[in-house]
Amino acid sequence: MTQKPHILLVDDERSIRDPLTSFLTKNGYRVTAAADAESARRTLNSSAIDMLILDIMMPGEDGLSLCRHVREKGEMPVILLTARSEETDRIVGLEMGADDYVVKPFSPRELVARIKTILRRAGAGAARETAPPTRAFLFADWALNTDDWTLTGADGVAIPLSTADYRLLIAFLERPRQVLTRDQLLDLTQGREANPFDRAIDNQISRLRRKIEPDPKSPSLIKTVWGGGYMLSADVTRS
Repeated sequence: MTQKPHILLVDDERSIRDPLTSFLTKNGYRVTAAADAESARRTLNSSAIDMLILDIMMPGEDGLSLCRHVREKGEMPVILLTARSEETDRIVGLEMGADDYVVKPFSPRELVARIKTILRRAGAGAARETAPPTRAFLFADWALNTDDWTLTGADGVAIPLSTADYRLLIAFLERPRQVLTRDQLLDLTQGREANPFDRAIDNQISRLRRKIEPDPKSPSLIKTVWGGGYMLSADVTRS
């Protein structure tokens, strides 16, 4: 399955946000829309995002502050949406590390052309943003070594992990005690969306539980949150 670049669009104006979401989706992108910086931060924390398209002027936390936050975390591409009167903010945004800006009102086709150029340059979709290097995750009675994907129990015995096991476990370890939906887990582990009958994540959860749970039939580490998804109910230490 071809992985579509995942774009987070942040704009408080619904008259811009909704039609632009539709246009970008029709042009082959996966789009998550947010009306403010708070919602955007939640999405950034729970989903694998390839590019941020960000309005500068928003109520509450503005786009420049969110841009600064994103740039402190990594090199995710950022395009700013600005008004003609915001020249100083555009300059500040570029100095903060934004990759480009588009002045309102703008042509959606022009925006798509800029997205393609920046994603091609950044290689998004082939290599996602990663957290700062972590050599090991410690949780419950387990230690996961990220150098060689070795999962070791308290008895010192190493448990083999498949690629799917490792990606799923990392998604939980980077977000302990946070409820993750099936859609979010598919996005984080496979870069795709679920369909209504997709049970791939449920099957992967069952396999992982058999490897790490004291009693897979009554799981205490990876818990099911009815109507929500799954959650790792353990404290995690990085080393």
